[in-house]
Amino acid sequence: MSLSRVLGVVVLLAGGLAGCQSMPASPALPPLPAWQSPEGRGHAELGVIRETASGKALTPEQLLQRLAGVPRVLVGEQHDNPDHHALQRWLLQALNQRRAQGSLLLEMLEPAQQVKVDLVRQQQPLPSDLAKAIDWRQGWDWTFYAPIVREAFAQGYPVLAANLDRGEMAAIYRNPPDLGGPRSTTAAVRDALMEEVRDGHCGMLPESQLPSMVAVQQQRDRRMAERLLAAPAPSLLLAGGYHVRKDVGVPLHLADLGAEQGTLVLMLAQVGEDVSPQMADFVWYTAALSKKDYCADLR
Repeated sequence: MSLSRVLGVVVLLAGGLAGCQSMPASPALPPLPAWQSPEGRGHAELGVIRETASGKALTPEQLLQRLAGVPRVLVGEQHDNPDHHALQRWLLQALNQRRAQGSLLLEMLEPAQQVKVDLVRQQQPLPSDLAKAIDWRQGWDWTFYAPIVREAFAQGYPVLAANLDRGEMAAIYRNPPDLGGPRSTTAAVRDALMEEVRDGHCGMLPESQLPSMVAVQQQRDRRMAERLLAAPAPSLLLAGGYHVRKDVGVPLHLADLGAEQGTLVLMLAQVGEDVSPQMADFVWYTAALSKKDYCADLR
């Protein structure tokens, strides 16, 4: 090789190394929250993140790389598990470091609250009684959701209602409307939802009420899908695990509305729970609450 070609190779290598050195490093991840729930502390899967299709374990950084590249992320929670809400806030912080968050959508917010949410989001400092200012609904534990809402307000991106109003739910229950779309309306989907509603009400609902309850559930999922498609991207939806499931929930409605691509589902699950590839793309195993008979009071 001639001296001129050798020098040319050296220059190219030097330029490549200089380019690598000038590339910005990814920001350090926020510290992961400590576990709060009492059970499962010694479980082998505690804190493990898995890609459900392959079974491969992922680091938090690898999960973020996957989630940051899509316009819509759906995160399923168990409403009363504090670890799920702590990880949701962590996800908001970490994703926003890697790309500007477009919007946050909450199952816990109804359309009637949106005007107040929008007004309060523009106030600095925020009201001392933030829950009252945004008319937060009883039934959703504010201590769990306050850090998430405050995080989103601090960053300035829209916080959007993803649910139906209570009046809408009552009207749907009384007179269920037709639901269009080939994926969300199959007998298998409706049968699975029927069983979930039956179990969720401890088998104490009259069978005659179940179809109306399923209609409300599906219209809630359809509304979440519609809101996701209208929201500034990249968007992130926080909702109960059954709402975000790929086999029965919002992803089917997104597909029926023409958005078959661009969505990933992360399920937050307590150790010992089974999450299949049909349900979610990723699962993050958390500590668990002590076993409780939720039906005892009803009985």
